[in-house]
Amino acid sequence: MHEMALSRGIVEVIREQAAAGGFAAVRTVRLQVGALSHVEPDAILFCFDAVSRGTVAEGARLEIERPPGRAFCLPCGRTVPLGERYDACPDCGGHELVLVGGEELRVKELEVE
Repeated sequence: MHEMALSRGIVEVIREQAAAGGFAAVRTVRLQVGALSHVEPDAILFCFDAVSRGTVAEGARLEIERPPGRAFCLPCGRTVPLGERYDACPDCGGHELVLVGGEELRVKELEVE
């Protein structure tokens, strides 16, 4: 389960921000977890709860945004929605796509005390 390692990384980012910003506790963590990121949001919720115990993030509410997959299609020159990584362009059927969204995994915002 790579979500455990990812959750540890999220808590480490929070620790670094707490040290830099001088805050003692985090109320809410807003994450972006792209639809094509291969990260399971429910697993992140579970793992974050476990790894944040005893840290400034203990008890924080985790809010997860799921940006959809998007790709730029080289044949038709459009940015199109993408449900799966290797789907064809929904407009022209082409397969020469460059991912431009949906792979994110980032801490977007912290609500702190």
